Amino acid sequence: MGEYINIRRYLKDRLAAIVLNLASMVFIALFLLSAGNSLDTVLLIIGMWILAAVLYFAVSFWARRRYLMGIIGLADRLQEKYLVSEIIEKPARMDDEVFYWLLKSADKSMLEKISEIKQEKQDYKEYIEQWVHEAKTPVTAMRLICENNKETIPRTLLAELERADQYIEQALFFARSDYTHKDYIIRETCLEDIVHQAVAQNRQLLIQNNVRVEVENSEVTAYTDGKWIAFIISQLIQNAVKYKSDTPVIKITIGMENGGAFLAISDNGIGISDDELPRVFDKGFTGTNGRNGENATGLGLYLCKRLCDKLGVGLSVSSDGKGTKFRLVFNGNELVIN
Repeated sequence: MGEYINIRRYLKDRLAAIVLNLASMVFIALFLLSAGNSLDTVLLIIGMWILAAVLYFAVSFWARRRYLMGIIGLADRLQEKYLVSEIIEKPARMDDEVFYWLLKSADKSMLEKISEIKQEKQDYKEYIEQWVHEAKTPVTAMRLICENNKETIPRTLLAELERADQYIEQALFFARSDYTHKDYIIRETCLEDIVHQAVAQNRQLLIQNNVRVEVENSEVTAYTDGKWIAFIISQLIQNAVKYKSDTPVIKITIGMENGGAFLAISDNGIGISDDELPRVFDKGFTGTNGRNGENATGLGLYLCKRLCDKLGVGLSVSSDGKGTKFRLVFNGNELVIN
């Protein structure tokens, strides 16, 4: 922004004052000459006038530029730029004071609007969380009824109930994704136990789609939140099932690499094209496979990446066109091998 504060623009803004000074010089010179003063005297007076005017405009420009650059410097050091009106001093010039109060007024109005929007967002989040808890109750009850009457109730109904529970769970985690610091508990967690938990949560989905899951036994543990990681793994399993092949297999590998734990989930599904691979974690992105299939919202992988970023867990994806591999890396966590 400093490039806009230059002498050329400053003189352009004061063109009227410069023209008035030049006109006044001409008038005074003509008056003095008509009054009988010598040309040398007139030139001396005009020269002194020009020198004084140049010094005035130069000093005025320097002072003005210093003042404006100071404000720009304050703004650059602020993380929240809109708070600049709270730290700048009240200016002495009348025109600056008008803009100062306008900025103060606009800042106050914006803060009030932000506060209103935050409250609306908080109310909506609380409503979603309450709705999720209330919705899970009848789903859990229906699941128990189905489990107790397996002989008369088809397995497809169990799968649909499991699917409904997964969508409800996704809504809950999405609502809480901005407040993970208030909800997660970091503790030493066995990654294999978390994997088995996520697989169990998707049992009916895997059975219905004839998906075989292979888990490499490993006693690697990491300091993380088991509930959030289980949800992320569950979302990746569901994604693998959604884009499965004719003989679907999901392979889950847990191990250590470069002093850190990792968890890889790979499948032999239809894969992801190279041009779409960088966008799979974008919100709402479904890709060609999602548009050709059903129930693709583009939120599952976006939410996984969002939660991993909150937890400090690395999440990457690769595909060779014959399958997809997601990799969780627990960087910066204290790790233990039993």
